[in-house]
Amino acid sequence: MSFLSPYFDLSNIQESGKTKVCVSAEQGNNFAKRVADDFNPIHDTDSKRFCVPGDLLFAIALDQYGVHQSMDFRFQELIKADTCMSYPQVDISGAGSISVLSDRDKAVLGIQFDGEVSVDDDKLEQLVRNYVVFSGKNFPGILVPLMKQHEVMINPARPLVIYESMSLHFDTLDFTDLRIELADTTLAVNSKRGNAELHFSLFDHDREIGRGLKKLVLSGLRPYEQSAIDQMCEQYSSSKQSKRV
Repeated sequence: MSFLSPYFDLSNIQESGKTKVCVSAEQGNNFAKRVADDFNPIHDTDSKRFCVPGDLLFAIALDQYGVHQSMDFRFQELIKADTCMSYPQVDISGAGSISVLSDRDKAVLGIQFDGEVSVDDDKLEQLVRNYVVFSGKNFPGILVPLMKQHEVMINPARPLVIYESMSLHFDTLDFTDLRIELADTTLAVNSKRGNAELHFSLFDHDREIGRGLKKLVLSGLRPYEQSAIDQMCEQYSSSKQSKRV
């Protein structure tokens, strides 16, 4: 049984050529906190703005389709609790393109893949655990220094950071001890909107075996204020300590 099994349910709804997956608020919240170490309040079970973590959608995709040498994920829609999604059953050899649909037939995740593929459970778990922890630490560890560098910040009263896309490329899938390190960051500011790129490297022990890119959209930008940032970071840290599950 996959280590991801507690974090989603296979729906009783059966459709030819599709796997139906449903995620509850509790499952999304538990994945964010227990696996990704992500304490964004938008994943709290009692949040009016609750959405399923994008990293859980990524993890479910790996569970369904394996780990490919090249993968690209585009997050197209925020997913509310108890939404059921259709993951098409496709040939995972070679190159392919997939559109995951919600139960309202809206595209929620676009996936492209190419190259060799591995369905080894250990490789899948290594990639998921390492990537989502890296991803969950984007705030404050990566984004705060990046915003300070560009003298802008998100709205502390209503912080909005949208997970737009992520891509990965492995030179080889022959790894036994995967780890991920930040390689570079950029932020392009256009009025109140910022497009952030987080480049990272994939290592097996001390050997670099690939690279990746995560893209984020920062909305409601305003001039940087250190006191407001300090308060926001303190609130996040306090919330993290009180909401561990």
